[in-house]
Amino acid sequence: MAVLRQDIDQNIQRLEKFYETDSCVYSNLAEILKKEKEEGTSKMVASCGRALFWLTRTMDFTAGLLRLLSKEMSSKMEELVEECYMTTLKPHHGWIASAAFKVCLKLVPDNKTFMEAIGARDESYDTLREDIDTLSSLLTPILKEIYFVLEQYGLSRLRSM
Repeated sequence: MAVLRQDIDQNIQRLEKFYETDSCVYSNLAEILKKEKEEGTSKMVASCGRALFWLTRTMDFTAGLLRLLSKEMSSKMEELVEECYMTTLKPHHGWIASAAFKVCLKLVPDNKTFMEAIGARDESYDTLREDIDTLSSLLTPILKEIYFVLEQYGLSRLRSM
């Protein structure tokens, strides 16, 4: 998971660095995407557009995984991760990223370890389920809005290697 975390951190840093070049002008993500589109750099590997695209896909994957987990707490984590990957990330991955995912799938923790890592406080997981449902209800409209913005700037169909 360290590789995924590093990728997420790099994408966040890329957006922060651009924002810091002129925080008044680039006070929102749409302004950053607009600037890159004007320059013709929005689809380049090191662009903020691509960084936002993959951060959004990662959040979509995470939210989807948590929703699946909330509904199917007794299912194996590996199965839930794979199911969520197939619907959220795989359509945007090339063969290299898909192959890397298969390797990472072997490193998915068991349910108990994962539940403890995300802060499960009771054996029945009722509180965790409520927290997941609340997070999901808050995150879903935000993700929809980001996807809308990505679509406006022609960034909704990027692929990895």
